[in-house]
Amino acid sequence: MTKGKKLAGTIAIPVMTLLITTVICLAKGVVMFENGLNWLTFVRAVANVSLVTYALSINLNSGRFDFSVGSIALLSSVFSSMIAVNNNLGPIVMLLLSLVFGTLLGLFSGLVYITVKLPPMIVSPGVALFYEGLAYSVTGGHGVSFVNNKELLGFASIPNYLIIIVIALILMILVFDYTTFGYEYKALLSGQKVSANIGINEKKNAVICYAIAGLLMGAQGFISATTTGSIQMALNFGSIGPMFMAFLPMFIGGYIGRFSNDKLGYLLGAVTTSFISLLYVRLMVNSSVQQVVSALLLVGFLIYLNNEGRLKAVLKKH
Repeated sequence: MTKGKKLAGTIAIPVMTLLITTVICLAKGVVMFENGLNWLTFVRAVANVSLVTYALSINLNSGRFDFSVGSIALLSSVFSSMIAVNNNLGPIVMLLLSLVFGTLLGLFSGLVYITVKLPPMIVSPGVALFYEGLAYSVTGGHGVSFVNNKELLGFASIPNYLIIIVIALILMILVFDYTTFGYEYKALLSGQKVSANIGINEKKNAVICYAIAGLLMGAQGFISATTTGSIQMALNFGSIGPMFMAFLPMFIGGYIGRFSNDKLGYLLGAVTTSFISLLYVRLMVNSSVQQVVSALLLVGFLIYLNNEGRLKAVLKKH
């Protein structure tokens, strides 16, 4: 594959999405990026979605469907915000605390998984309910509010979000493409039995995966909390919402990854869906319509992926 084809395949989907969303906005008499607030909304969406996509993809690619990622973001932000507010700490310290708590919560989730020896589809919902309940108990059911804390709310800026986006991308590439852990992770994806026979510790690798996913969700929880200045409690799987916003960018990212790097693909998948999210905001589309359209886009893309070979064969004939 030539460099030109790789570049075209890498940028095609996000560029086409930008063009389509821009045309739709113009047809409605709306400018998509009219002011700085629109740019802030877009970049923040990219940061949020890319972090969740990275976290979900780490375990999902290994066949582990982790329902607990959203609850990790919730509980880590509860712990970090309470400490920051009660001790008059700044946003950087709160971010670092969120990362530490996210990593520890992810690590605990991974240890539970390898200890009970049950499928992730059974273990992770239990962990999610436990973390949701713990967050509820710690806050007395009232959540956390720091809407008057200008210092913590002041973190919300385009440069800060861009720094998080870049660091997350570099971290993912370095850890999964240039470390022994990353090589073993890829080997396990190719064949767990063969990898175990040559000495790769699948349990250790899985626990590290959960810890890294927790680290990323700690950052996502911090962004969500400092955006509104409040953290609302979520019970009975109310925390799994963020997980579902990662499916479309993850599949888009996997497709883009054929032409470049899959981690870069996940980021561009997040950019793609963030264009769509901004379109919803600019046209003031209600949430129910958003869910329907997003579901149709996901199903449509999956149908394309499943029938890609047939479509190419038909196009070649014509």
